[in-house]
Amino acid sequence: MRAIIAPVVSIVIPAHDEARVIGRLLSRLADSGFDIVVVPNGCTDGTADVAASFGVRVVTSPEASKAEALRLGDRAARGFPRVYVDADVELGADDVRALAAALDRPGVLAAAPARVLDMTRRPWPVRWYYDVWTRLPEVRRGLFGRGVIAVGADGHARLARLPGVMADDLAASLAFAVDERAVVEAARVLIHPPRTWGDLLRRRTRAVTGVAQLEEAALGQAGGSARTSVRDLAAMASRDPRLLPRLALFLTVTLLARWRARRSGAATWQRDESSRA
Repeated sequence: MRAIIAPVVSIVIPAHDEARVIGRLLSRLADSGFDIVVVPNGCTDGTADVAASFGVRVVTSPEASKAEALRLGDRAARGFPRVYVDADVELGADDVRALAAALDRPGVLAAAPARVLDMTRRPWPVRWYYDVWTRLPEVRRGLFGRGVIAVGADGHARLARLPGVMADDLAASLAFAVDERAVVEAARVLIHPPRTWGDLLRRRTRAVTGVAQLEEAALGQAGGSARTSVRDLAAMASRDPRLLPRLALFLTVTLLARWRARRSGAATWQRDESSRA
């Protein structure tokens, strides 16, 4: 009788100067039996050394480019399903297995875990902003903003055709129709939001720039729009008027981020360092 060989799950982790935080992710994945490839790119710290200490494969790149790091990791990865994970989130082996199982459902080409946001010691403006953001319809059903996307071979073929853009997870989410993607409640990813008002603005400015790039490249028709509509916010206020102060702050952050994005230009990478402390 021929032995049945289980598919190899490959995990690709692009990492730019993530020595301070990548250990908390790898400590939960390294002994799982997965094929794990970490791609330190343009690093000036010890990211590669930290990753190597967990016994995973490390493929370094001198160029500080997440898009190039993903391409290098893809070439080194050995199997499917393939899971792309940001180095600054936390994900466990059981969560990866739940994502892989979801990809076995008929018609599902891409999957992502449910978000858990660590709001410990975050100031009230950050908490208020995310209280609104996590209620938005597109945020709830999209695969973006989770730091993790899993695909099978067919889903990977679609992602491989996408150009490199700043909002890579948003582009990946919008590449799939709603019925082709799944948010897997049995899987959880721990996300570390900004710890300061300034870093919140930096993160949102990057997001606004990324959305503009996608629209300019005419990407995302399959998965709908990533824009938050006034109708969404009005409906939220109608359902719960107590959210009005939070909605006002959300709009303030959004307008400031759009102004900063226009002022700084699309080439500027605005990174949140406080969540990596």
